[in-house]
Amino acid sequence: MKAERSSGENSRVGGRYARYVLVVLFLVYVCNFVDRLIISILAEDLKAQLGVSDRQLGFIAGTAFAVFYALFGLPLGRLADIWVRKRLIAIGLFVWSGLTMLSGTAASFLQLAVYRCGIGIGEASASPAAFSMLSDYFAQRSRATVLAIYSSGAYVGMGLGILAGGWILDTWKQAYPDVTLAPFGLSAWQAAFLIVGAPGLLLGLLVSTLKEPVRGQTENILTEDHPQPVRETLKELMAIVPPFSIVNLIRRHAGWHMLAWNAGVALFIVGMIVALSHATDSPGQWIVFGFGLYATFSWVQNLSIRDAPAYAMMFRCRGFMYTIFGFCSINFVTYGLAVWIPSFFIRVHGMDVGEVGTIVGLSVVIAGGISINVGGILADRWKARTPNGRLYLGLITILLTVPAALTLFTTTHVKLALVMNFMVAGLTAMWVGPATSTIMDLVLPRMRAVTAAFYFLLNVFLGLAIGPFMIGLLSDVLAGQGYTQAESLRMSMTASVFTLIIPLVLIYRALSHLARDEASRLSRARLAGEPDV
Repeated sequence: MKAERSSGENSRVGGRYARYVLVVLFLVYVCNFVDRLIISILAEDLKAQLGVSDRQLGFIAGTAFAVFYALFGLPLGRLADIWVRKRLIAIGLFVWSGLTMLSGTAASFLQLAVYRCGIGIGEASASPAAFSMLSDYFAQRSRATVLAIYSSGAYVGMGLGILAGGWILDTWKQAYPDVTLAPFGLSAWQAAFLIVGAPGLLLGLLVSTLKEPVRGQTENILTEDHPQPVRETLKELMAIVPPFSIVNLIRRHAGWHMLAWNAGVALFIVGMIVALSHATDSPGQWIVFGFGLYATFSWVQNLSIRDAPAYAMMFRCRGFMYTIFGFCSINFVTYGLAVWIPSFFIRVHGMDVGEVGTIVGLSVVIAGGISINVGGILADRWKARTPNGRLYLGLITILLTVPAALTLFTTTHVKLALVMNFMVAGLTAMWVGPATSTIMDLVLPRMRAVTAAFYFLLNVFLGLAIGPFMIGLLSDVLAGQGYTQAESLRMSMTASVFTLIIPLVLIYRALSHLARDEASRLSRARLAGEPDV
């Protein structure tokens, strides 16, 4: 299958059609996050009606979605590098929107967890392909701004999910106080899933009409279509799923040292699963998380054989590694807040779900939406002045987030807490443009979708897969020691803020490497065996 080509105005870099594509892909990302995090405003209803604990809520909202999102992002990122990107995004939209609607039919914790796994797979198709398309539609000088605009869809989606979810819950409960009289006997949380999932089906049709840009046109590094994209993607999938991952390494003639490393890592992860399952009484969390870790390691090994230049550009580049791990580790706090902040205001400050949906939802939309775009603009301007300009912006946002978040979780005044929540929502959004544009600038055009897939893998592994769960776990532990549900959640969320020391150190370390690694991009690629650069 050959990628569809565009011509004339539709292929013009930064033109009117490029801006139209940006708007459509922005809406895709909004839909992505509405469906991903609608569960946060529904948490208290799910807790009451399905009888789940905080740690189980953290698993459903975080790990069940995140691990499958991360893992399938790798083969789907590869597919985005060699196939029609807009078609891939459209298919993904139909999958995740349909499963969001099916979530409204879930009758148990297990059933909802299965649907969340499927939503993760569907959503994995979107951002790697979108990053790649936008990088081909807009020149490098404006890339941080463009990617920030696209990424602002996350915060608009989060906010709209909370806002719409709160409004649906409130309206449905008022209209049908006796649930047996509601249409099809649906509870408010079930209606919310069904309603918010439907628009994605229509958006998928719109995405399918977009024009595919010429890959690499912004930098005049054109890439030929792959003759067998589906077969190549299946190979990528087989590389991460045990036991096929071992078979794949053998077929690719991996050395005994690689097979030994694979087996050693597998044994270590099994031991980790057993120990953590025993310590936390949450085997499902650690089995899924451990499976994700092993699959990721297997994928990296496979990449080193299948595409040595891409492996070298990513994993042998210190600037890339410090930057991507540094920025992505911020998401332990970002996703932890995104999932638990509605419950925090309901439990700690006694707000009702309608108030939380309106006030907190609008705060995320306004503060996050504005700040992520301001961050992208500032990052491009600071980058023009100094090679490390984007990293400086990242460091500043972390340093300002810590006092704001600590005030949010420790104050007893609800108005001050709401103001601090607005500030935190803005600050934790400002780093996204600098992060995404920096990692895109460190690799070649043909590698951008798979690089973006790894970026999103780390985002969800370091953030969504463990942040909400660990906050929920600590909350359950504290509640078991006699603290109220409100105080246990407050203390757990306060403790999470101190993990921001990790990204602070890693991004600071990246300052010493980024300028040299960006300047040597083409020479590093040639040294790694990349032809025709």
